[in-house]
Amino acid sequence: MSGLPCYRWRLAPDGLATRRQLRAMGLRPGGQDVAAQLERPRRRRAPLVAYLYRVDQAKPVRPMTPARADALAAAMRARHTCPNCLVDVGYCIPRSLGMCVPCHDSL
Repeated sequence: MSGLPCYRWRLAPDGLATRRQLRAMGLRPGGQDVAAQLERPRRRRAPLVAYLYRVDQAKPVRPMTPARADALAAAMRARHTCPNCLVDVGYCIPRSLGMCVPCHDSL
């Protein structure tokens, strides 16, 4: 058992948020430690756990720079380009296949 406070689903106090909630507010954890955890019970399985961060210590999301936008576009272009036929297929190529679906089906 960790030394973190643990709250049940929907019972976390105000001032704590998950990463997704922070992102929706335009914030990021900014290097702070996890303040608490949230547990969502499930039947016959271990509960889902989400980490909570303090909203008052969160920092604003860094702005998108032209260099970051170019790097992101290049990464997505690489995920859309089939290494076999070198065509942009318009979707992310499944890593399980390693090539576009038409190339995989023609094998």
